[in-house]
Amino acid sequence: MKELLLSILILLPTLLKSQVGFVQEGNASYYADSFEGKVTASGERYSHLKATCSHVSIPFGAMVKITNLENNQTVIARVNDRGPFVPDRIIDVSKSVAERLGFIGKGIVRVRIEVMDNQSLSALPENYPPKNNPVTEKPTPNEKKAPPKVETNQQSATRENNADLFAIQIERYSSKGFFIQLGSFKEQANLISLSAEAQQLFGKKVNIQVVNIGNERLFKVLIGPYSSRSDAEKAKQNGQTRYPGCFIVDLR
Repeated sequence: MKELLLSILILLPTLLKSQVGFVQEGNASYYADSFEGKVTASGERYSHLKATCSHVSIPFGAMVKITNLENNQTVIARVNDRGPFVPDRIIDVSKSVAERLGFIGKGIVRVRIEVMDNQSLSALPENYPPKNNPVTEKPTPNEKKAPPKVETNQQSATRENNADLFAIQIERYSSKGFFIQLGSFKEQANLISLSAEAQQLFGKKVNIQVVNIGNERLFKVLIGPYSSRSDAEKAKQNGQTRYPGCFIVDLR
């Protein structure tokens, strides 16, 4: 019993920090230029152009609202790394986030962070992002770069014919019922491929709900509608292996 209680007490801070609405105040810093292109704890490569951040316990993919308490500038960033492992800091942000928060050159600033959404990355299939878009590595000093290949018109046409083609029909509408939310995303990359795969798996229409949070925009991927919660629950159980973070949303 004591061991169980101890485990719960150890796990409780992590569970609290993963909840939507969790708020924390402390110092923030930003990544040095030397981190550009390096692999983060989530497996994603760091890019100073992306709105990302690191935290010691908030789940990967969670959307965090960061407010500079000195100038009230706010940015929503996605957690994709672990850290900072420094006693006086609670978060590290990418350089582009630091620029938007207005503390480039200052190095460290007092911020407030709030978890806005914790379902983003957990809903992505294991094979995302696609492997056919590899990161270009810089050649070592002794490595000679191969001359660029000249692509003929025939080769270009063949490559375009082999590309994926998606038929998209967009309409704005209001629907009631139960939906399965696969995740919410700040960036639209891979959104079409994910929607096409989900539509085939569930055999239902894919809906994109656009939500504005402050100056940021989130895209929520919803499957449905289902007429009853039991129907939605059955579909969720069938798709949970592929999308372990999915959950039911009631829009009645």
